[in-house]
Amino acid sequence: MNNTRGIVFHIIHGSFVDGPGIRTTVFLKGCPLRCVWCCNPEGQLLHPEVKLNAALCKACGACITGCPENAITLLTGETGSRVQINRSLCTGCMQCIATCPTGALDCFGRYYTVDELFEIVKKDEQFYRLSGGGVTVGGGEPTFQAAFTREFIKKCKDNYIHVALDTCGYTTTAEGLKVLEEADLLLFDLKGLDPRRHVAATGVSNERILENLKNLNAKGKPIIIRLPVIPGYNDSTANLQATAELLAQLRSVERVDLMPYHEYGKVKYEQLEKDYALNVKPLSRERQEELLAFFRNYGLPVQIGG
Repeated sequence: MNNTRGIVFHIIHGSFVDGPGIRTTVFLKGCPLRCVWCCNPEGQLLHPEVKLNAALCKACGACITGCPENAITLLTGETGSRVQINRSLCTGCMQCIATCPTGALDCFGRYYTVDELFEIVKKDEQFYRLSGGGVTVGGGEPTFQAAFTREFIKKCKDNYIHVALDTCGYTTTAEGLKVLEEADLLLFDLKGLDPRRHVAATGVSNERILENLKNLNAKGKPIIIRLPVIPGYNDSTANLQATAELLAQLRSVERVDLMPYHEYGKVKYEQLEKDYALNVKPLSRERQEELLAFFRNYGLPVQIGG
C-alpha cells in the first residue's frame, strides 16, 4: 500500500482539453506562482480552505457558534447581512461546514493517499484505453507536492495509464525535476519571456522556467506549450515574437495551445473573499485568429485551447 498523502482541490472526469483522448484531471493544491490572472486561486495555498457561497448564506449565525477560533463574524449593511471569515484566524478545522444548514460553506481541498486517488482515476480506465487518454495532473503546480505527485505518476504508469502533467515549469528541487521527467507528456505553461514583466505578473523570475524547458527539450520529453494570452501583460508583439522564435527551436514541442484570457475564475475569488485584481477584456475572435496566423508563420502547430 502507498499511504503518501497529497491535497487535491478538484477532480474532473471525462476531460477532452488536458491532453490526448478522454482524461481524468486531478488538480493539486499549492503553487509557487501568484499570477494576477490566476483562474484557480483555490489552488495556490497548500492547505484546505473554507469556500463561502454568499448566495446560499441565510446569515443564521450557526457557523459563528460552530467556529472554535471565533474566525467568523456577521456583517450587516445596506444590502443585508452576511458572514465574513477572518482567514488569518481560520485553522482549517472545517467545523463551520458541518454546522451550516444551507450548504453555503464548503471546502476547497481534501487529502488523499496515492492509493485512494488511484482508485478514483482507475474507474475511468476503460475510457483511457478506448480513446488513447489517461490521467492529467495539474493544479496549482504538481511539482509543489513533488513526493506525492511522483508516487502517483509511478502508480499510474505501473498500471499502464498515460500521465500528462500540467505545469508552470517552475521547480528548483531535484525531486520536482524528476516529476517533470517522469510524466509521459508535459503541458508546459509559458507566461512570458520578459524577465521584469514576468516577475511583476507572477511573482517569480522566468529564468528557471526557461532553463527547465530547454533541459526537458534536450532530453526529448514530449511537450505541448500552453500560452496564456493576457491583454496588456504578455500579448505585445515583442513578447509574441520572442516566444515564437524560442519555440521554433525546440524539437520536443509537439504543439502550441493558445489560452485566451477569460473570467471564469472570478467567482472563486468571491468564494475565498479575495479581490480580483485584473481588469481586462477577453480576447475577441478576430484577435485569436490573428494570433493563430502569427504562430503558424513560424511553422508551429497551434490551436486555441487544449
